[in-house]
Amino acid sequence: MHGTLVRVLIPTADRRVNVNVNETDWHALRCRLKRPSGAQSLGQGGANLSTGSRNVSRARLKCRLLVDFDGTIASVDTTDLLLERFAAPAWRDIEEDWKAGRIGSRECMVRQIDLVRASQLEMDEFVAGIEIDPEFPAFARLCIRLGHSIAVVSDGLDRTVGAVLQRHGLDLPHYANHLEWRGDDRWRLTFPHARSDCRPLSGNCKCNFIAGAPRELSIVVGDGRSDFCVAGRADLVLAKASLLDHCIQTDLPHFAFADFAEATEILAGWLEERTATDTGEPAQRAED
Repeated sequence: MHGTLVRVLIPTADRRVNVNVNETDWHALRCRLKRPSGAQSLGQGGANLSTGSRNVSRARLKCRLLVDFDGTIASVDTTDLLLERFAAPAWRDIEEDWKAGRIGSRECMVRQIDLVRASQLEMDEFVAGIEIDPEFPAFARLCIRLGHSIAVVSDGLDRTVGAVLQRHGLDLPHYANHLEWRGDDRWRLTFPHARSDCRPLSGNCKCNFIAGAPRELSIVVGDGRSDFCVAGRADLVLAKASLLDHCIQTDLPHFAFADFAEATEILAGWLEERTATDTGEPAQRAED
């Protein structure tokens, strides 16, 4: 075998699947992507699994992965958690205006951050308590090892995203709204990645990052409204929560996933199928 073998154990409903990965090959379960109907359950996610497997060369297929942070990498919406802890209660009324479509994401977040009262030490202690999906570091490192690019794109706060990634030893490009300390317990939010033509008026327009190299496939991994627009431009979406509902309603090609252990399995199978389709080669069974 070539390279260093990495053995990933992935839980499924009735067994554990052993996925063997090295630097040039990704042996995995085969997944066949479908456009799920509204009747499909969250657990099915549109995936049709079998026991066949083949080698996927990273030279044949290149992907660019855009991964959401809040509710996807992090187990919760960290911005909402911050507001619950440090903001005046009026932040909830502003949130309802945004959910109802009366204001855009940018206006919503500017007004909410204006209500926050926290020292720098309090903010840093809050960020230090944020947990992430324990399988995400392995997912990210695996994608990089196989030659795919991966970036974290968030409509949340850069102070949170950057610190959490660094704590877990993840040197990944990340793009989010800029949280700036104004002195004492006051904070200000700015939007270095906003676009005037962004339809949902997001603080961070994720569509900025969808374009990759020629023939590079785009994959979006997310859970919420800030992912809706960019999901419509992707070759594949790994979705949960409200993003999953959106993909079903708008007939976007997607898989449902619960965590990054499952996302690793799904992505491996999709890459296998996509490579077989693009090259016209039949799928081969891996040797035990």
